[in-house]
Amino acid sequence: MIVITGAEGFIGSCLVAGLNAAGYRDLVLVDDFGLAERENNLLNKTFTDKVNRKALADWLDNNHRLVQFIFHIGARTDTTEKDEALLKELNVDYSKMLWEKSVAYGLPLVYASSAATYGNGEFGYDDDHNLCKKLQPLNSYGKSKNNFDIWALEQERKPYFWAGLKFFNVYGPNEYHKKRMASVVLHAFNQIQKEGVVTLFRSHHPDYIDGGQLRDFIYVKDVVNVCLYLLEQRTDSGIYNLGSGTARTFNHLAEAIFNALNLPVNIKFIDTPEDIRDKYQYYTQANMTKLKSIGYNQPFYDLESGVHDYVNHYLVPKLYY
Repeated sequence: MIVITGAEGFIGSCLVAGLNAAGYRDLVLVDDFGLAERENNLLNKTFTDKVNRKALADWLDNNHRLVQFIFHIGARTDTTEKDEALLKELNVDYSKMLWEKSVAYGLPLVYASSAATYGNGEFGYDDDHNLCKKLQPLNSYGKSKNNFDIWALEQERKPYFWAGLKFFNVYGPNEYHKKRMASVVLHAFNQIQKEGVVTLFRSHHPDYIDGGQLRDFIYVKDVVNVCLYLLEQRTDSGIYNLGSGTARTFNHLAEAIFNALNLPVNIKFIDTPEDIRDKYQYYTQANMTKLKSIGYNQPFYDLESGVHDYVNHYLVPKLYY
């Protein structure tokens, strides 16, 4: 069995689809099930069982002999969340529980970290373990993810294989339910369908033009491919960046969506909301050397091809991966 937490969410459900496509059917899906807006994410997927998130610890105690791998994708991912106790419970303490179960029962573990740990990028975007304690995340979500990374690195007892994946700006199918936290691609597509225009944040930084803010956008299918690789290789533990390795502007992103729809480009700008303005990242780009150094050599989708696939195969027909 392979256990996937957050299995009904965006990345988790795409991972389930990828595992099925690779021939893995004996999957145990973990989440807070019952939210109607997420149920379609599991359409046409094959799995063995569903386990409520709160019951997983006991389930592992009773069934660990059947488990061969854990993907811990579930988390509180709202970057505007102010409840630090909730973030500690869901993003730190729950992850500690899974780490300790993995150690106790000899299970390999891959967990989701985040590029939000890098803050403004004062120390760059290198997945160097020695940098984790220096990083200054800009929000409580990023702090919770970095706190667990630091804790994991400090443990004397570790799973025989483990990997923390610092997801950069992931976009792709099965994010319909994420509302404000959905990718800019989904928000922009919906706005184009309604108004024929994309609204982007104006730059409040002298070094960047409006729409020139840079992000490392990564298509979710690449995230799935990396997870499948780690499932198979299980030898080089550590924290890894997971981005495309190339920073692109929001203007490029908007243009790619218009081009995928064969529509003229129409972009307007608004001020960045004041509640996030001082926490806004103007540049992110993953250094992908470390992942490549352990043998991962599959090409990543470039922004245009990823957006084209997402828009024309999922958003226009409103399909799920």
